[in-house]
Amino acid sequence: MVGDMISRIREEKNIKKSDLARSTNINVGHISHIENEERNPSHRALKAICRALEIPYQPLMYTYDKVFTDEQMENKMYEHISYNQVLAVDSINSFMEIPVDFPSAALAVKVNDNSMEPKIEKDSYVFIEFNTPLENKDIALVDYNGKIMIRRYVIKKDCFVLRADNKGFDDIILSKNDKYSFIGKVLGTNTGVIF
Repeated sequence: MVGDMISRIREEKNIKKSDLARSTNINVGHISHIENEERNPSHRALKAICRALEIPYQPLMYTYDKVFTDEQMENKMYEHISYNQVLAVDSINSFMEIPVDFPSAALAVKVNDNSMEPKIEKDSYVFIEFNTPLENKDIALVDYNGKIMIRRYVIKKDCFVLRADNKGFDDIILSKNDKYSFIGKVLGTNTGVIF
């Protein structure tokens, strides 16, 4: 997945492989192997690539050991994983111990509404794994048109939907005009619910 992301970013920024190779001192053949998912870059190489692409290192690091499925590639999931943004936190209340069941969790987020009840209660915490490709019906922390929310990602035949488990909330049918990115996958809650 990290190679797919590097390729996407390089192409979005109109940077040739040869220019990326020159600015990182990494052989162009090795860059090709990385982008084709045939090899993972070393951490040093990934940092050099991120510097050359002028993007932060950490968001791409979260994609390091993940792989897109054929369905995720077909649905262009890579277009909706953020590589140049970090989540802004308004306040820090405390640290929370990460349950053994969620070793890849990077953050605990307090749920501020009842949109995912009864499974995820308002004021509970969800554990988030950053920049994880989603599969059908996974629950995600999503930035949808500038609003951060927790929703179930549903793949339908002709569209993608952000769905609340609480039937009192409308589905959000994603269109090409919407600006959205998946911040991370919800692994479970501090109340013991595992997804």
